[in-house]
Amino acid sequence: MSDSEHRSPRRPAFFSPSALEAHGGAYDPTEQIHVAHETAMALVHAGRAAADPAVTERLVAIVDEIGLSTLAELWSQRPARSLPGTLWRLYVLREWVRRAAADATREYAAGIRFTGPNHAVAGASEPPDPDGISRLVDEILRGVFSGDLAVALERAAAFCRVVSAGRADISPGSTSAEHAANLLGMAEDLTASARLWRAGALD
Repeated sequence: MSDSEHRSPRRPAFFSPSALEAHGGAYDPTEQIHVAHETAMALVHAGRAAADPAVTERLVAIVDEIGLSTLAELWSQRPARSLPGTLWRLYVLREWVRRAAADATREYAAGIRFTGPNHAVAGASEPPDPDGISRLVDEILRGVFSGDLAVALERAAAFCRVVSAGRADISPGSTSAEHAANLLGMAEDLTASARLWRAGALD
């Protein structure tokens, strides 16, 4: 009989409650989907029901309070044409503009001559400048909680189309072309989400 056969059977490891928590609970994709949609709907309803500018401003800047990574965990895996997927894209757009306002302004300004109607829908200042572009994105997100949500999404889509056109024009290379295409895809998703909201089908 070999040494391995003389060994006692290994006992299962027993973890303390804190150790179990550190390992994480069982992954439940259904629960994750439910939480994503419930939190997105709760956020929108809270803002729209409050009719309070202070609440609206806090919701617009919620990433500053809880971090983009927290929203990513909640919403980033949901379809683009769902409420959590739509909110995720709006907050990512706001965060990009806040971090790269000069780049966003340069690309937006370059795109105006290709997409004049979209520039009008987006509602950026003339001429666009970093502070104005940052205010514009906040104003768009503010409309989710205190205005016509579908109009806010259409303005965000128009903004993406202008930036996409500008990026494709002034930033050479395949990476920039891919980013421009991604922005254009985001614009299409936001427009579709606006239609779904008007139909009472964005959830």
